[in-house]
Amino acid sequence: QLVESGGGLVQAGGSLRLSCAASGRTDSMYDMGWFRQAPGKERESVAAIRWSGGSTYYADSVKGRFTISRDNAKNTVYLQMNSLKPEDTAVYHCAVGINIATPSLSHYWGQGTQVTVSS
Repeated sequence: QLVESGGGLVQAGGSLRLSCAASGRTDSMYDMGWFRQAPGKERESVAAIRWSGGSTYYADSVKGRFTISRDNAKNTVYLQMNSLKPEDTAVYHCAVGINIATPSLSHYWGQGTQVTVSS
C-alpha cells in the first residue's frame, strides 16, 4: 500500500513537498517515482529514483525545479517541488517499479494527491 501526502493549493512560484510511504511490504529494492495526470491529459512521468538513490530521472518540464529523494529505511519517497507553475496542476501519484515511458505499466501506484497551482 502506498499513501501519498503533501498536496494542496499553492500560488505560482510557491513550493510543496510530497511524501509517499509504502507499508505492508519491503519496496526498497524497486525503482520508485512520481507521475501526474491533469484533466484531459495523459499520464506523465515526472521523476524517478533508483533503489540505491544514486540515479534519478526528471521530465524536461520539471528539471531544475523538482527534486526526488528516498529513505529506504522508512520506505518513503519524497518529491520537493519548487517554483511551481499553473501547468503543474495535476493529481500526483507515487509509483513502485515506475515505467517512465508508460506510467500505466508501473508495478503499482497510490491513489494520488491533488496539487493545484493558482496563477
